[in-house]
Amino acid sequence: MKADEAAELMDRDKETDQFKTRAAMVIAFFAMCLAITGLGGANATKEAFNSNIQAANFFAFFQAKNIRQTSYQLAADELELTALSNPALPADARKAIEAKVAAYKKTVARYESEPDTREGKKELLERARSQEEARDRALKQDPYFDYGEALLQIAIVLISVAIVASVPWLAYIGGALGLVGMLLSLNGFLLLVEIPGLS
Repeated sequence: MKADEAAELMDRDKETDQFKTRAAMVIAFFAMCLAITGLGGANATKEAFNSNIQAANFFAFFQAKNIRQTSYQLAADELELTALSNPALPADARKAIEAKVAAYKKTVARYESEPDTREGKKELLERARSQEEARDRALKQDPYFDYGEALLQIAIVLISVAIVASVPWLAYIGGALGLVGMLLSLNGFLLLVEIPGLS
């Protein structure tokens, strides 16, 4: 073997080693992004699930308050009609009925809005709608994480094959897919762009 041929082989080995080193670094970076994407996707799924349960709980509580409020309103109306339809009612009985009606109406008003406890119908609706918004946001995030995760996995596989087969163009395809996967994942966290078909 001539010296020129030996030098050329060493240069090729050096280029191959540099390619493998760079490709391994890209794989490591994409693997880190994949882990973060998986975490984001899992959190989005949990957030959607939990927010949906909370929204359902607040709506159920709202319905219970509404039923109780209606019961008190009906009872107050009935007592008022009783007092009006019976003019011969003794003063003590009329006074007791009026006190009961006032208490019922106070309860009806309290069920409508309780800012202190945030358990009035108005506040319960606000809380339920807030949970629905959180659920809807998490459901919008989830597909971006799913597709980002898939593309990052494919990228890692392609770059790994490129190292083993010494086929650099395969690494470029993997790198491009990995970048798209990263952008989708980033969009999953921030929801900067709404991509049709993914939301």
